[in-house]
Amino acid sequence: MDVTLHLAQDPDADELLGRSPLAALVGMLLDQQVPMEWAFKGPRTIADRLGADDLDAHDIAARDPEAFAALLSEKPAVHRYPGSMAKRIQQLCQYLVEHYDGDAAAVWKDAGTGKELLGRLEELPGFGKQKARIFLALLGKRLGVRPTGWREAAGAYGEPDSFRSVADITGPESLAKVRAHKQEMKAAAKTAKAAKKTPSS
Repeated sequence: MDVTLHLAQDPDADELLGRSPLAALVGMLLDQQVPMEWAFKGPRTIADRLGADDLDAHDIAARDPEAFAALLSEKPAVHRYPGSMAKRIQQLCQYLVEHYDGDAAAVWKDAGTGKELLGRLEELPGFGKQKARIFLALLGKRLGVRPTGWREAAGAYGEPDSFRSVADITGPESLAKVRAHKQEMKAAAKTAKAAKKTPSS
């Protein structure tokens, strides 16, 4: 895995995401309740604070939880909720150590079908159905991991030429389109919620 991603909009952070399967997984895990660029810059920040060139699942899994949380909480914090995210990252790394000998790429390396890969991603701590689908689309669209039926398994996120998620970001222009789509979705959800509250006459 060695491609150029543009998720953090920061050359050093994006370089790590493009070559490190674990960094890509951790970035995806962090991508909630904060801007995308902030989330995907997280793995590089964590690696720098650990004095490492990459993230290591065995190392992170074995760290003292309080010390690791403090590392993520240093200013600038890695996430809006650094304590709970530190816990989630350690849970993810512990799972990878237990099930994949700490090799994040093994999650998708020998997956025969998109459905099988989606199932593996959904089993990762901190990955729900939606996050798993988005990451599957990212693997297929940007990282060349394309088991049979991967687009179908990723659902709408797998559609070509769409601007729904991080899987569709190739630079500032597409980032703006994805952000606009997310805002539209939020507005639509808000309207639907308001409509539910208003009793029909």
